[in-house]
Amino acid sequence: MSMPTAPPAPPPTRPGRPAGGRTILALLRNSWRSLTSMRTALVLLFLLALAALPGALFPQRSLNQQLVDQYFADYPRLAPLLDKVGAFEIFATPWFAAIYLLLMISLVGCLAPRSLEYLRAMRQRPVATPRNLARLPHHAEGTVNGTPEEFLEQVRAQLKGWRRTERTGVAEGAGRSVSAERGFLRETGNLIFHVSLVGLLVGIAVGKLFGYEGQVIVLANGSQFCNTSILGYDTFRSGLRVDGTDLAPFCLRVNSFTTDYLPNGQPEQYTAELGYQTSEDVLSGDTATWRPDTLSVNHPLRLDSERVYLLNHGYAPRFTVTWPDGQQRTGEIQWQPVNTTTYLSQGATKFERPGIADDAIRLQSSIAITGLFAPTSSGGPAVTSTFPDLLAPEAAIDIMRGNLGLDDGRGQSIFAIDQSKVDSGELVRVARENIVPGQEITLDDRTRVRFDGVTQWVALQVSHDPGQTTVLVFAILALVGLWLSLSVKRRRFWVRVVPAGGGPDGRARSHVELGGLARTDRAGWGEEFERLRADLLERTTPPAAPTQNGGN
Repeated sequence: MSMPTAPPAPPPTRPGRPAGGRTILALLRNSWRSLTSMRTALVLLFLLALAALPGALFPQRSLNQQLVDQYFADYPRLAPLLDKVGAFEIFATPWFAAIYLLLMISLVGCLAPRSLEYLRAMRQRPVATPRNLARLPHHAEGTVNGTPEEFLEQVRAQLKGWRRTERTGVAEGAGRSVSAERGFLRETGNLIFHVSLVGLLVGIAVGKLFGYEGQVIVLANGSQFCNTSILGYDTFRSGLRVDGTDLAPFCLRVNSFTTDYLPNGQPEQYTAELGYQTSEDVLSGDTATWRPDTLSVNHPLRLDSERVYLLNHGYAPRFTVTWPDGQQRTGEIQWQPVNTTTYLSQGATKFERPGIADDAIRLQSSIAITGLFAPTSSGGPAVTSTFPDLLAPEAAIDIMRGNLGLDDGRGQSIFAIDQSKVDSGELVRVARENIVPGQEITLDDRTRVRFDGVTQWVALQVSHDPGQTTVLVFAILALVGLWLSLSVKRRRFWVRVVPAGGGPDGRARSHVELGGLARTDRAGWGEEFERLRADLLERTTPPAAPTQNGGN
């Protein structure tokens, strides 16, 4: 009767981290390896380009808020849905920033060890000569005149500029060998290209953190703008590390603006003549000196680390209101183009009656001039514009009188009146007419409104990007690295030479084996190998021994 066998003892547990801790560490290690692989970096780069694609398909708030508003008006159902996923501010969305950050981590984690490996490879000697050179794609052998040392002198001359090393040993069959390598700059270019991608991302990130962009409208009649506070801008977008309290001070004065139009009304050239003062001029108190400059599209003014761009232009009708008591006010403010082809514009020029102590009377007698302005009017009762240049200006205006709501403590558009005041009856229309420069309208209380003329305005954008130099440098390096990686061919060449005794003429001879291997699939190495073979073997191969003919 057999005895029952005892169950096998469990294997001894090895002291160390708990199983749960090892699982977490393994998961983190595998995740890091996957994230820092070149395949993941390429996938993230593709996703970044794909994520940026909507920025070219949909208008962006950071570039043109008017186009975004127009998109909402044209697609009232689709636009809110797109807005929820950030389609109108792609580059500020969390998911775009997540792809950007993951790509940077992946590239840094991938390139850091590769850079160290490349530096170690630069210090290493070329690989030893293979034992069987005949198995290589390119191979040749022959016998040459001279000792191995004499032949190696020719090899050194032929392989000038190659990374090479010479070896002597038993493995060489008591002979000598040369290992040479060329095209190492291919890997250098590949590394420079990928490091430059990281540099580009860093430069862009620095610009987003410490840069800012502001837009301002300045009348082209000698009006000035100074970059001393964000309050001077119409719109201001700052980086995450910019609070607007440390702007580089400079001043601009727009003296004139001219536009060249084609016969079909298409603008050919925008030009603004201006003067500027640098930060040194402003800080030194030299406010009398203005440096002249001409600003045009795609030709910005560069001031220290700021760039000033000319974006757009428009018209500012000038009106003068004279109240019955003789008080006058002249208003000149930009009107908004509603048609960028003919520059038909809309706006509102607002006046508060001066010299009235009673606030109720002052508010009730305020004046607003609203309507449409055509730089080249079509004429007739319905005013429209037929050409963008200032050829036949005319304005179709409504004169509103009453409480404009300027003292309500609420912001309102400079291009329109407060519609709620109209609805409540606090603001009433007292006149509607078409008017040209020089004409005057008299209201029922003897208040006179005169259309004095038109001044052009320019829209300027001030950009501060501290990462632009970094981006430029790494963009150039990326192109250089890409050129090296595509143009340089990596190849290896080996020579083995052993003594072959003496020839019939008593001269020493050597047996030579040549081998070549292309490290890339680029064409051209076969021709270069044949040239080396011809230079080393055919020019030094001993002539064939003459044959002896028998005779009587």
